[in-house]
Amino acid sequence: MDSERGTVRSAQAGVTNAPPDRARLPRSRRPVGEPALPGSSSPWILMYHSVAVEKEDPYQLTVSPERFAEQIAWLHRRGQRGVSVRELMRARAHGRDDKLVGLTFDDGYADFARYAVPILQAYGFTATAYVVADLLGQDNGWDTEGPRKKLLTVEEVTELASAGWEIGSHGLGHQALPGLPAEALAVQTRESRRLLEEVVGGPVTGFCYPYGAVDLPAAAAVRDAGYDYACAIAHSPLTGRYALPRCYVGDRDGAWRLRAKKGRHRLRDAVTELKRSRRDRPGGERAVAERRP
Repeated sequence: MDSERGTVRSAQAGVTNAPPDRARLPRSRRPVGEPALPGSSSPWILMYHSVAVEKEDPYQLTVSPERFAEQIAWLHRRGQRGVSVRELMRARAHGRDDKLVGLTFDDGYADFARYAVPILQAYGFTATAYVVADLLGQDNGWDTEGPRKKLLTVEEVTELASAGWEIGSHGLGHQALPGLPAEALAVQTRESRRLLEEVVGGPVTGFCYPYGAVDLPAAAAVRDAGYDYACAIAHSPLTGRYALPRCYVGDRDGAWRLRAKKGRHRLRDAVTELKRSRRDRPGGERAVAERRP
């Protein structure tokens, strides 16, 4: 396969009146660490990558279709419904997310459409696929020791978006954002969003940090690029709308492990909020830092 076939940039030849590469976007007034309203706790979001059968899986990113079906059935039996993060955030804003759990799929593997989507549809679930804008139709070359996995093509991403699946940005080339200069951060966040919006024919409002790596400049760049939210992995001082923590799900995770992981998520939420309250109260770390000359 030609290395450029199926990528966003190769598809641009047929796109007219494309917006400029670096369109100016209004800066958001939202603080980077704004809580995922309402309430102080973060929503429960599960993080998947690949749903397939692999003999070798050194990064433990693959869940077999059989195990995935068991995990989704477990959520259904508990009266929970898996949804995209876009839908989860909208429901949460109105206090209607009690029975919802976010389902996310990083990297945009082609097996999402082949294996995950039919299982999710059987239960009336939805999900978010975070795709790498410059690598559509190629493979996961960044995983040097893992098996080569095909990524969704431009056509497949377009079809998924048309069918109602949320498509989010995973950057341009699966590059970690922390440490990048401001101009590079702007390109990674804004350009990937622009390219994907051409593909899906609508707004792309969600971002997912490659490798889950985020720092304050990266989160600010995502916010300023006009995204509504961003997914990280771990709880941190940045936990909030632009650094939503997620729960890794692997092939070993059955019912009791998922139940334990949900409890651990709630515990980490509580610890994060306790640290945040101590930092923000009078005499806390933030107040002390602001008084320093």
